[in-house]
Amino acid sequence: MTDALKRLSDEGVAIWLDDLSRKRITSGNLAELIDQQHVVGVTTNPSIFQKAISSGDGYSPQLADLAARKVTVEEAIRMITTADVRDAADVLRPVFDATGGQDGRVSIEVDPRLAHHTVATVAEAKQLAWLVDRPNTLIKIPATKAGLPAIAEVIGLGISVNVTLIFSLERYREVMDAYLAGLEKAKAAGLDLSEIRSVASFFVSRVDSEIDKRLEKLGTDEAKALKGKAALANARLAYQAYEEVFSSDRWAALDKAGANKQRPLWASTGVKDPAYKDTLYVDELVAPGTVNTMPEATLQATGDHGQITGDTISGTYAAAQADLDAIGALGISYDDVVQLLEDEGVEKFESAWNDLLKSTEAELARLAPSEG
Repeated sequence: MTDALKRLSDEGVAIWLDDLSRKRITSGNLAELIDQQHVVGVTTNPSIFQKAISSGDGYSPQLADLAARKVTVEEAIRMITTADVRDAADVLRPVFDATGGQDGRVSIEVDPRLAHHTVATVAEAKQLAWLVDRPNTLIKIPATKAGLPAIAEVIGLGISVNVTLIFSLERYREVMDAYLAGLEKAKAAGLDLSEIRSVASFFVSRVDSEIDKRLEKLGTDEAKALKGKAALANARLAYQAYEEVFSSDRWAALDKAGANKQRPLWASTGVKDPAYKDTLYVDELVAPGTVNTMPEATLQATGDHGQITGDTISGTYAAAQADLDAIGALGISYDDVVQLLEDEGVEKFESAWNDLLKSTEAELARLAPSEG
């Protein structure tokens, strides 16, 4: 194990784990990752919970109790997932306290079936915050068109938010605008802005997966030379947008009132193409004030052979724009790609949630006590 994870942390990148399960909590593994591998946060999503609960490790006693109470499958899932998030938040509480609330965070997502429903998303966010009842929770809201006003509303209520499924630079700017609007609402309501936190989850690897596929189809040397460049270029330009927004006069007024910046979070940082170095989206996205949430394989790979050489984002903006322009010049539509990825992202989480509903329903039926 190298010092790469420590170096990454020293560069101002918060290392979060993109995974959670009851076994990871009860076995002490999460505490070990915090203690030994500089992990300071956890993210979850419907796919992660579907995998964890379907594996069965440690969930049967609670499922048996829920079956005995004849709860609905939706309520069962909420009881199970919020219990895991609550327990993980308790494990991370010392980090939360030591960092003044910046890290030590655990994210839990609103029901993905509500992604296009603003009012329901706000109601769900309030319910999740109440159910988990820990100050170091982040409620995940997708950056759909319907999600944007929900983000502003929820932040305005003083609830900390992880905005997820961001693929496009335009949408990212809209997300930051929603965050600032939410802070302005919270300020008008007399809330303490210093207690409100947010991250904006900008997805990385899926951009390369989709654009590389289109470049490969073109098949020219020029197209092939651009493979593996889109995702980094996109993320680096997102950081440029972050720097612009959080140096604006609008931000300065909120900063003066005690507000916290909404940190960019690099999500989907596990490499999908085996031809690329497995730490590509870690090594090349280093900049202060960011978060990188990694699947465990990427975390271990970074600890083993990551090459952290300082800030790899600042000063790259012209080259990043040139890469995206070159891809566009080949007839690949950026707008088409990012909209497709957003739609697919929502669909994947909804599909995972539906799978989770089915498997949990089956378990509740299996564990239901016989009458009498």
